[in-house]
Amino acid sequence: MWINLLIPLCIILTIAVLTLIERKLLANFQRRVGPMVVGYYGILQPIADALKLIIKEIIIPALANVGIYIGAPIVIFIVSLINYSIIPMSYGNVLVSELNMGFIFIFAISSLGVYGIIMAGWASNSKYAFLGSLRSAAQVISYEVSIGIIVLIIILDVGSYNLTTIVEAQKNLWNIFILWPIFILFFVSALAETNRVPFDLPEAESELVSGYNVEYSSFTFALFFLAEYANIILMSFLIAILFLGGWLPLLNLFIFNILAKEFWLILKVAIILYIFVLVRGSLPRYRYDQLMNIGWKIFLPLSLGYIILYIILFFILQ
Repeated sequence: MWINLLIPLCIILTIAVLTLIERKLLANFQRRVGPMVVGYYGILQPIADALKLIIKEIIIPALANVGIYIGAPIVIFIVSLINYSIIPMSYGNVLVSELNMGFIFIFAISSLGVYGIIMAGWASNSKYAFLGSLRSAAQVISYEVSIGIIVLIIILDVGSYNLTTIVEAQKNLWNIFILWPIFILFFVSALAETNRVPFDLPEAESELVSGYNVEYSSFTFALFFLAEYANIILMSFLIAILFLGGWLPLLNLFIFNILAKEFWLILKVAIILYIFVLVRGSLPRYRYDQLMNIGWKIFLPLSLGYIILYIILFFILQ
């Protein structure tokens, strides 16, 4: 009971810290100072932002479908949290429950987030919100295909859908060293899946005035914001588990083994999150046609080619 309440609280606090660090890093990249007013060195800025969103009035458009309009951000936020329940922090230490069909569960739950996005765009009764929701749904579906095929390659190699088993299979060598092209495909697909730069077309401020959440304000907008960053952190966990050995250190040395296994997983997740921010501060936005071409004409053929190559090598070396 308590762990079910503790997980969302920890995720929300992590998102608060991540937003502050991201703003500081982006300011450093662009030779600015970033948040400096609220608290020492701006450390209380996330709390001020959260209070601002909570105490503001929830403005509902006159022609909106109120039930679906309110329900959409709730659906997206809940879906973004469910997958954390099966993330293993170390061997035998799963946040809520360990599933042998772990990745099937993750894909099944993640696909539900598209419904919340479509609900938000349609219920807002705004052409900008509706166009943003269609963009986001098409983008998520397009890159989920390549992500699914990439994960299938690792599942075929390990022989299990279980996240703990996938980590333990990397005791001798992390997957990133033998599957580094697959890692690059997965990371770029994760950027598109989470609507991050350079694939933030559903939230293109210059074109769609923030996209599918343009008609939202106050706490409902905060739920969209929290869901987006929760998905980014979840993707970072999956990258660490699939390619970076999860909680396993790179070298099996005593000085590394005396540290808690959870420390190594959190460290890897932090490094991946830093790369997310670095990409945001470095690259310009793609056009939407370029985004879809990359997904269907480059990533899908490459991922299919890799899985066919793996199957051929498997039968040759068997």
